[in-house]
Amino acid sequence: MSLVALLILISPLQAQKKAIKPNIIFILADDMGYGDIGSYGQKYIKTPVLDRLAAEGRRYTQFYAGSTVCAPSRASLMTGQHTGKVYIRGNGEIPLRSQDTIITQVLKRAGYTNGMVGKWGLGLAGTTGAPENKNWDFFTGFLHHVEGHFQLSDSIWSLQNGHSVKVKLDKDTYVNELFAKEAVSFIERNKDNPFFLYVSFTVPHAELKVPERYLQPYLDVDGTSVFAPEKAQPAGQHYGEQRYPKAAYAAMVTSMDDYTGWILAKLDELGISDNTLVIFSSDNGTHKEGGRTMDDIIRVFESTGGLRGVKRDLYEGGIRTPFIAKWPGHIKPGTVSDYMATFWDILPTFADIAQTQVPTNVDGISFSKELTSRRQKVNRPLYWEFNEGGFKQAVRLGDWKAIRFYKDGKPQRTELYNVVKDRSEKNDLSGQNKNKVKELERLMEKLRTESENKLFEKKS
Repeated sequence: MSLVALLILISPLQAQKKAIKPNIIFILADDMGYGDIGSYGQKYIKTPVLDRLAAEGRRYTQFYAGSTVCAPSRASLMTGQHTGKVYIRGNGEIPLRSQDTIITQVLKRAGYTNGMVGKWGLGLAGTTGAPENKNWDFFTGFLHHVEGHFQLSDSIWSLQNGHSVKVKLDKDTYVNELFAKEAVSFIERNKDNPFFLYVSFTVPHAELKVPERYLQPYLDVDGTSVFAPEKAQPAGQHYGEQRYPKAAYAAMVTSMDDYTGWILAKLDELGISDNTLVIFSSDNGTHKEGGRTMDDIIRVFESTGGLRGVKRDLYEGGIRTPFIAKWPGHIKPGTVSDYMATFWDILPTFADIAQTQVPTNVDGISFSKELTSRRQKVNRPLYWEFNEGGFKQAVRLGDWKAIRFYKDGKPQRTELYNVVKDRSEKNDLSGQNKNKVKELERLMEKLRTESENKLFEKKS
């Protein structure tokens, strides 16, 4: 066989081999509740794109965030470790360490280009956790978590020549609109090679501001909120003023839904949808900030979907999140799964899909088989801890979940729930099932390692 003929034969085979590895897009909402999407029961907030994503993919009903607030949840997502082991166990500008291996470093070995838009929050410029030190090839967004509290900004961080630098924006730029545009541009530039894109929106968290076109559907003809009566968020607070907090919150969720549509449309336009796994989730439960109230959460929108608790709680409403995955030809459309998975399963799952090795120190397990609609049975405990407002631990094993509360650094009480029969956690069964309580408390001790950072020690 001539050399030319051999090259002609090999070339298509190489192209086919190259196309096997799918693109991966992970879209993350900031403080969006389990029940804020139509496919999860939302009646008032319009989310047509995410509802269509669920119809064309797989919707999970027992998926859990890494924590009940931003930084540790995202650290868990990136490292594959739960909060009983991960270095970052609470909010604050604590960077990932050089020894903390994250998703991008695993996927880089498999030939992926890694891009991120939105909130990072796991390392400021010049630290070991800065994007350039964790194999991000592209980044446009915020490094400091407080930067992500506000929806309008005159500056942003960008990865340029291997360094995170701050760049100016036009005054009063709606940052999430910018993030969506940058995500679309990244896809266009990397359409011919496998890529991982992390879209880390900062909505619907906290400053309740949104472009007018998204607010209009939630206003009456006279310009007042359709959710009246409204109690305005006054000026002079940490978060900006807002005349109609309920309408603004709904509009922010709808805006993110629309931005997600821009990303999906670009995949279709480029003809790469079939070779792209798209996932949508939220970093923790819904918030009560920026003018939002518990009445808004529970009675108006039912943002928790009937679950108990919100952000900063270890009840289900603080940690159970929506999770939708679409991958044409691999995930059966319109399916619903009650498989119990979590953020620390994402790294090993992505490594499995990318056909590369998983770090040895992860707590998660791959659910790639379950993701592709092949039933995967696993009986393992899930663990969380959180130290704001007093140290708390939670563990779920099968149908059972225990939450242990501390005072002065010592256990005060443990609550026990059957979260399959009692998903709203109304009936504390600890008094009737003392053996189960002891079993789950032993698991808490077994799964937890002492934090290397004194900020996250057991204390009140």
